Formats: sequence, C-alpha cells, structure tokens
Amino acid sequence: MKRIDLVVALFSFVLWTDGSMAQPASSAKYPDRPLRYIVPFPPGGSTDIVARVVAAALTEELGEQVVIDNRAGAGGTVGAEIAARSTPDGYNLFACNIASLAVSPALYRKLGYDPANDFVPIGLVGSNPNSLVVHPSVPSASVSEFIALVKSQPGKLNYGSAGVGTSPQLSMELFKMTAGLDITHIAYKGAGPAVADLIGGHLHAMFATVPSVLGGIRGGKIRILAVTSTKRAADLPDVPTLDESGMPGFEVISWQGLCAPKGTPQHALDRLRSALARSLGRPTTRKQLADQGIQIDGRSAKQFAAFIRSEHIKWAKVVKDIGITPR
Repeated sequence: MKRIDLVVALFSFVLWTDGSMAQPASSAKYPDRPLRYIVPFPPGGSTDIVARVVAAALTEELGEQVVIDNRAGAGGTVGAEIAARSTPDGYNLFACNIASLAVSPALYRKLGYDPANDFVPIGLVGSNPNSLVVHPSVPSASVSEFIALVKSQPGKLNYGSAGVGTSPQLSMELFKMTAGLDITHIAYKGAGPAVADLIGGHLHAMFATVPSVLGGIRGGKIRILAVTSTKRAADLPDVPTLDESGMPGFEVISWQGLCAPKGTPQHALDRLRSALARSLGRPTTRKQLADQGIQIDGRSAKQFAAFIRSEHIKWAKVVKDIGITPR
C-alpha cells in the first residue's frame, strides 16, 4: 500500500471509531464564549422578565454566560431589526414575541427586518394573558364599572401601553372598539416605564401582561379587573375573564419565544433547541415562570414556526377590523 493510501486509511479509521472528530471544529467547541440575548424592550417588562429567567437556565445548560442586551423602541421593532442584522453565528439570540413578529407587520408598511424570513425559531417559551388594570384611585372594581366611568368622562381618562402595536395596546384598542369608549393613549418604550407610571398615579389604566403587573397587584399598588384569556389565570383564580365580564369571545394571549437570525448554523440551532428544552424542563425554571404567570409551551421549532404564521394572519385581521391604518 502506498504511503498516501495508508494515511488516508488510518484517518478514515479514526473518524469511524471516533464520531466526534467528524464534526467541524466550530461545532465541537460551540459555544465557547458568551452569547448575546437581545430583548426588544426595556428592563422590567414581561419580555425582559421571561428572558432573564430563560437566560439564567441557558447559562447553566450551555456552560457559557448568556447576557441580556435590552434594545427598546418602536414597539419592539428596534430590537428586532438589530437582532435580524446581527451575525448569524449562534452567539446572537432574540427574544421574539407577539409584538415583533406577529403584530408589527400589520402596523408598519416598512420594517427594518422581514418578520417571516429574517429569523429562525428555536422554541416557544410560553404565553400568558394580558390584564386590564387600573390605579387604586380609579373608582372601579369591575369591568362594567370601569366602562361606565370612561363613558361618563369621554376623553378625560388615559391609558398607557408598552408601545404602539404591542399586544397590550391592541388589547385596549379592541376593548375600546367593543365597548364604544373614548380614552386617551399614552405610549411608552416598554411595559416597565408604563407600569411605573400607573403605580405612580400618572396613568388611570392599561392592559398589561400579567408578569409585568403581578408584583403591583400583590402589593396593592395596582387593581386588576380582568384577564384576556378565555379561562381564568392559574395564579389569579379570583380574577374574571373579559369573556365572563360581558365581552363574549374576547381573547388576547401574549407569547414569548427564542429565535436566532437566519443563517445560524444548524449545529448551533440543534444545541440551542436541546438546551432550551432542558431549561424549560427544570423545576426551578418552571416555577420561576409560573410565578410570573407564564404557561410553558412544549411546541417543537417547526410547530412554533407555524404558530408565528397563524398569529400574523390573526393580528392582521384584528388591526384591519379595529381600523388602524398601517404607518
């Protein structure tokens, strides 16, 4: 046997007996440095809270630090654009959510990213209903009382939101349309600042994800009137749904997921998907998310992709029905 043939034979034998050597070096070592987890909203909101829980679990699973990078603005579209344009090397993650990938396409004629093609789903973390909350000084203990109050003072009361086009803002617009209300909108760059102003008495009301207001509700600084799921929230069993409160069929669910920019290597996606699945299976992680009102969802990446498409269709119809003109 010629020497070159012998070398090839020996090398082939090594590959056959040690499968790990058949993997590219980048695959075998991934990850070998910190990962960036882009959150398109400021600290304190639901997306940020969920991302921090997930980031902590992923850090343990991957053996490398997963660092939160808050990039707020324009209802989540600023952070989404940054994520879409980030290097697809497996080290850039995106807290994809209902606002950035499902609602914004219906609200904006031009986005700095393509919601349908610029991201690869890693997994759906979970979902939670929005909640109709008011400042304790607002003389309303129920949805019907709040509707009567707003109708008695058209244009005098205000409501805050996490930003134009976010799920909470559209929840209020749908609520306004259904009940025939006139209430002034004040948009913020995320749920955190809006909730802070609600607690401070600068806002009368808002729709907010349950995780972002749960602390205020439990501390008596915020009064909750209803939730937007068709079933009562497990952590708020005494709070009625809007469906129960005279608005049949009213349902809005906020969801949080994990995505990566398109072009991310398959070996990285596989590693991230398995790490996310193990993270969400951890009792500690499940409790932390449950404490924030998040119901963990076990859909596969393929099912998550189909879900995103269905959500886009749903919210395009809602935006059209409400009468919001894309900007």
